[in-house]
Amino acid sequence: MTETRKTRVALLFGGRSSEHAVSCVTAAGVMGAIDTDKYEVVPVGITRSGQWVLSQGDWHQWALDSGRLPEVEAAEATVRLAENDGAARLLVSEPGQVPRELGEVDVVFPLLHGAFGEDGTIQGLLELADVHYVGAGVLASAVGMDKHFMKVAFAAAGLAVGPYTTVTDKQWRRDPQQVRDAVARLGYPVFVKPCRAGSSVGISKVDRPEELDAAIAEARRHDLRLVIEAAIVGREIECGVLEGRGCDAPRTSLPGEIVVQGGAHTFYDFAAKYVENDAASLSCPADLPPEAIEQVRELAATAFDAVSAEGLSRVDFFYTPEGEFVINEINTMPGFTPISMYPAMWAATGLGYRELIDELIQLALDRPTGLR
Repeated sequence: MTETRKTRVALLFGGRSSEHAVSCVTAAGVMGAIDTDKYEVVPVGITRSGQWVLSQGDWHQWALDSGRLPEVEAAEATVRLAENDGAARLLVSEPGQVPRELGEVDVVFPLLHGAFGEDGTIQGLLELADVHYVGAGVLASAVGMDKHFMKVAFAAAGLAVGPYTTVTDKQWRRDPQQVRDAVARLGYPVFVKPCRAGSSVGISKVDRPEELDAAIAEARRHDLRLVIEAAIVGREIECGVLEGRGCDAPRTSLPGEIVVQGGAHTFYDFAAKYVENDAASLSCPADLPPEAIEQVRELAATAFDAVSAEGLSRVDFFYTPEGEFVINEINTMPGFTPISMYPAMWAATGLGYRELIDELIQLALDRPTGLR
């Protein structure tokens, strides 16, 4: 009797964005939890320069260790994804050697955050390779990564969006005073953000006009397009969304609340998220009236559909003292370690981490490749 072959899953992690280390930590979580009786895992790291390498050794090397941020190192052997006879295959090329085939890939799990991973670029490559992959497609990934166009999509769907202004590279270089005036009309404090970065990388809270230029310079190190948002007084509420099977509507988790403990953190920045374990906590379910919990779950599903997302997303809101939900952003590939907000909210809703990984892979396998 022929033994049934395991489903082959290529995990992509690392990448060229400023969120390289976060992606490695995410991959460690998935590798440590995935059902290896059901799935054969092929870990493929992507260096900061863009080289694909076959990951060797224990997955613990990619986990956070006493604050150390992991990184994919370059290697002589390069991995590439190729389509052959209607199947996606991984090939390894080494200097002076004939390329060798690692075998067919059933599904790719792109655990990549930020530019060149969460923004539609890797999704386009996977579409060209005609391979199943976890998460949003090209358009949803691109819109969900761009803080300006995501707001446009949200507003078109009837979601409440806070006051903001978008600053392009040409606008800032041509007339910085005009930008300063536009920000002044928003009123201080404001948050200066790279348009296409995540994990709070490059974000600054600006309380006074004299701090603005330095904050813009910091954000421009990560992206030459910026979004500057008026500060909104409210609690930070998040909700996980999981694509429905077949024609079913998106599923939503119980909402969670981010509580920043204060100290050196005036907002939920990179260190509070990933480095300092006691800087912030998640309360799930959030302490909200039952009708507010139902409302935010409905709004999260609306946001998911507004950008045509697939697979998974985390949607972030501000809950104002007046009882209004103002949408902040959507993350089409949110942090996915066992203690990250997205898996934690689903665990509180009744779907464990291993089961969540399995569901995402099955959703990817169920979706047809190509235009859909």
